[in-house]
Amino acid sequence: MFAPTYQASAIEFANQAIHIKMNTELYPSLGQRFNIRSIPTLVGFKNGRELERASGALPPVQLRQFIRKLI
Repeated sequence: MFAPTYQASAIEFANQAIHIKMNTELYPSLGQRFNIRSIPTLVGFKNGRELERASGALPPVQLRQFIRKLI
C-alpha cells in the first residue's frame, strides 16, 4: 500500500514540497486534465510547470529521489 509511504514523504518534505492527493473518481475532469491513466500517478510541478511524472507505487527511496528532483 502506497498511502503510508506518501504520508511519510509529506511529513519529511513538509517545508520543501506540497503534497496533494486527488480522488479521480470524485473529480474525473482533473484526472483528464492531468492525463492520469493509472493509480497512483505522481506528477511533480515546479513554478507551475510539470517536471516529473511517475506511475505506480514507488518505494520510499525512489519517492525521495522523485521529490528531490523538484526541490
